[in-house]
Amino acid sequence: MSNELNRRRFLRGSAIAGAAALATPAIAQNATTTLKMQAAWGGGIFLENAQSFANRVNEMSGGSLVIEVLAVDSVVKTSQMQDAVHRGVLDAAHYVTAYWYGKSKTASLFGTGPCFGWSSNEVLGWIYSGGGQELFDELMAELRLNVVSFFNSPMPAQPLGWFNKQITDAAQMKGLKYRTVGLAADVLLEMGMSVVQLPGGEIQPAMKSGLIDAAEFNNPTSDRDFGMQDVSKHYMLASYHQSQEFFEVTINKDKFNALSPEHQAIIRNASFAESSGFYWGNTKRYSDDLIKLQEQDGVSVYRTPDSVMADQLAAWDVVANRIAEEDPFFAKVMASQMAYAKDVMGYLNLNQPNYQLAYDHYFKKA
Repeated sequence: MSNELNRRRFLRGSAIAGAAALATPAIAQNATTTLKMQAAWGGGIFLENAQSFANRVNEMSGGSLVIEVLAVDSVVKTSQMQDAVHRGVLDAAHYVTAYWYGKSKTASLFGTGPCFGWSSNEVLGWIYSGGGQELFDELMAELRLNVVSFFNSPMPAQPLGWFNKQITDAAQMKGLKYRTVGLAADVLLEMGMSVVQLPGGEIQPAMKSGLIDAAEFNNPTSDRDFGMQDVSKHYMLASYHQSQEFFEVTINKDKFNALSPEHQAIIRNASFAESSGFYWGNTKRYSDDLIKLQEQDGVSVYRTPDSVMADQLAAWDVVANRIAEEDPFFAKVMASQMAYAKDVMGYLNLNQPNYQLAYDHYFKKA
C-alpha cells in the first residue's frame, strides 16, 4: 500500500511539473542571448543613456536577453557602425542618423530635419503614429541595408552653441568656422558659415587651437564635460539647426528576426520606456549643469534672437526644397512630416497655455 501511494504521488507530482513546464514562457527556457551594441559615445551622459537602454532590456528579459554595450571605436569607427551592423560584424549600434546621412540625406529627416513647428516628442509621434517608421523601413529597403531600427529619447532643441562673443545678428555668423553635423551643415553653409564636421571629443581642442571659431554639440551636460567653458564664455541657447533629434538603436535584421517574439517585444517596449527615462533624467541634468556653467564657470548664457532663427528657417527652406527637387523620396517623407505637424501642432498650439506666462508669474516677479 505504501509503495502504491508513493507511486501515485510521484506520478501526480510529475504531471504537475510537466504542466508547469508547459506553462513556463519560452523566454525563460531559452539560453541567454547576447547582443553586442557599440555606441557612438566614449563616455558622458550619452554612453550612460545607451547603458540605460541595455539595462531595461536585460531587466525585462530576466537576463535571458543581454545587450552588451561597447564604447566608441571598440570594434569599428563611428562612420563604419551602420555598415558593421549591416554585415553582422556588430549586432547593434547606438547613435543618431546624422552620423550616417552621407548615404542618404533623407536620413536627416529622421532626427535633424527642418522644424515644422514641432519638437522631438512630436517627431517621435510621427514615427510611431504617423507612418514615419514605415517610411524609414522603406528607406532601408531602398538602400538595401540589412538592419531594423528603433528610435527613442527625445532631445531638447540643441543650443546654437559656443562663440567668442554674444550673437545678436545673423551677419555676425558669416564666415565663422563652425562645427556641426548632418543636414544642419548644409543649412549653416547657406547662412554663410564655414562648416567643419567633427566628432564630439574633438570639438574643444579644435576651438582651443583656433581650427574652429564656434561650435555646438548637443546639451549643457555634454558641453561642460567636454570643457567648452574653458575655451568660450558665451553660450547661445535655442536654434533651429538641430531643433529635434533622438537616438537610433539599429540591429542586424537577421539577428533581430532570429530572436523570439518575446525578446523582440522587449526591445520594442524598452525603447518606448527609455524615451521617458531619457527625457525626465536628462532634462534635470541639463538644467543643473546650465546653472553650474553660469554660477561656477562664469559663462554668459543668452537666448538666440528670433531674427537669427528666422534666417535659419529661410536657409532650411532653400536646402530642403533643393534636396526635395532632386530626391522624390526625400520629398515624400517631408510631405508626410508636414501633414502630421500641421494637424498635431495645430491642436497643441491652440490647446497649450502660455507656460512662459506662468513661469514668469512665479519666478520673475519684480
